[in-house]
Amino acid sequence: MGRRAKPSPFSLVFPYLDSHAPTAQSDPVVKTVSQHAVAPPAEIHPVLRALLSRPTPAVMGVLNVTPDSFSDGGQFLEPDKALAQAKRLIADGADIIDIGAESTRPYGGAQPVSADMELRRLQPLLAEIVALGVPVSIDSMKAEVVAWALDQGAAIANDVWGLQRDGAMAGTIGARKAAVIVMHNRDRADPGIDIMADIAAFFTRSLDIAARAGIIRENIVLDPGIGFGKTQEQSLIVLAQLSELNVFGLPLLVGASRKVFIASVSPSEPQQRLGGSIAAHLLAAQRGARIIRTHDVAETVQALRVAAAIEDRQ
Repeated sequence: MGRRAKPSPFSLVFPYLDSHAPTAQSDPVVKTVSQHAVAPPAEIHPVLRALLSRPTPAVMGVLNVTPDSFSDGGQFLEPDKALAQAKRLIADGADIIDIGAESTRPYGGAQPVSADMELRRLQPLLAEIVALGVPVSIDSMKAEVVAWALDQGAAIANDVWGLQRDGAMAGTIGARKAAVIVMHNRDRADPGIDIMADIAAFFTRSLDIAARAGIIRENIVLDPGIGFGKTQEQSLIVLAQLSELNVFGLPLLVGASRKVFIASVSPSEPQQRLGGSIAAHLLAAQRGARIIRTHDVAETVQALRVAAAIEDRQ
C-alpha cells in the first residue's frame, strides 16, 4: 500500500500546536499568495527596496556589542573595536549591518539585560556606524531600544520575538514607518511538534499584530529563527523546507551562521563552522531567502556570487 503524502501545514487547521506556548497561537489558515513579486511595491521602505532589488541575496553582517554572544562575545564590546568591525564588515561586502547589544544565544544560556544597559552599549557608537553610509538594523526585543535606534538613523528593526514579546514593539515600528524583521521563536524547543506548522501559526499571528499597528505588510521580512526554540533536527528541517514559507509572499531572511545544528552534522566549535554556514546559506538562497545574516561576510558574499554565476550559465 502506497504511503500517503503528508499534508502541507499551511493548508490545515493546527489543533496539534503546543497550546501552552505563549507564542505561535494564531488563526488556523494561511492564505496562499504568489511567492515572489516582480519588483518591490511602491510602498516599501527605500532601504528594504534596495536590499531586495539585488540580483543575489543581500548580506547582513552581524555586529554583537555584547560580552556573551555565542560566537564572538566580548570581541566588540568596546566602541572603537565595534566601529572597526563595522568598517571591516562593510569592506567585506555587507549590504546592511545588524547591531545588537543583548545576547539572545540560540539554544539557551543568554543573560537578560535591561534596556538601559543596551542603550549604554549602543549610544557611543550607533550614530558613527549609521554615518558609514550602509543601512543599519537594530537587533533588540525591547521597544524602548528600537525606538531610540530608529530615531538615531537605523532603518530596520530586527525583533527575535516577532512582535510577540514586547507589547509596545509593533506600535513603535508602525509609528515610524520602519521595516521590520519578524523572527519565529519559542521559549523552549519541543521535539514533538510540527515545526513548520508552528512557524506558520506564529507568522500569521505576527502579521495580524503588525497590521493592527499600522506596519505596512510590504515592510516585513520573515525569519524562521534557525536555532531559536528548535532542536538541532528541527533547524535542519526548517532549512530543508524553507521554500514552504514563500506562501506568505514576503521576503525571507535566514541566519544559520555558526549555529550549533552544524555541529550536530559535523562536530565543530563556532569558529570552525564556516563551511556548514555557507552550505546552509547557499541552500537557503536556492529556497527563496533574500537576505542572509552572517558573521563571515566576505566568504558568504563570494559564495553567493559564484553560485549565481554558475546558475546563470545553465
